[in-house]
Amino acid sequence: MQILNVAPDRYVEHQNLLKQMYRLRADVFGGRLEWDVTVMDGGERDQYDDLNPTYILAVSGGNNVVGCARLLPAVGPTMLEQTFPQLLEDGSLNATSAMIESSRFCVDTTLPAGRGGGQLHLATLTMFAGIIEWSMANGYDRIVTATDLRFERILNRAGWPMARLGEPVAIGNTVAIAGTLPADHERFEQVRPSNYRSALSRTDDHSERSAA
Repeated sequence: MQILNVAPDRYVEHQNLLKQMYRLRADVFGGRLEWDVTVMDGGERDQYDDLNPTYILAVSGGNNVVGCARLLPAVGPTMLEQTFPQLLEDGSLNATSAMIESSRFCVDTTLPAGRGGGQLHLATLTMFAGIIEWSMANGYDRIVTATDLRFERILNRAGWPMARLGEPVAIGNTVAIAGTLPADHERFEQVRPSNYRSALSRTDDHSERSAA
């Protein structure tokens, strides 16, 4: 399993991996979790995929996507501030240029990829390490996200606890929570599996994004 990043200038090159990513998101969010998401042609997409995000992908040996996350600078339009402001204590993220938003995190835990520390799936730990590594390489030291109580417990088990930005709120069929996560070498070493491999590249123009 290897981590790679797909920035906007590599969308065409990795279009097959991105299609797999959208299908995985549909399977997880629309299927297993039964969230209220839009699934078209077997894939899940929303308006934040039109903002030129960087995608972090965990890819298995057969070039199969087994994990993914979407990263967008927190100073621009974000899912947390625009779609889920009720999760923020004062309704605002108060973002800085050193913050990145992670959304649409999911892994295919049905694959025989093994279990890591605390019995967490290796794909989950590999994704955590990849998000932290990319963030540090691109000048971000904090990750903000909207998730649910189940995933907050997974973060705690991984040794990467989230600092809450508000109280839990019932949204649809889940109880959601917002928080921040540190992106530093200590947390990277904490979550990184022993066989971790990545092919991450730096994105020097991370502050630029579409206004769509």
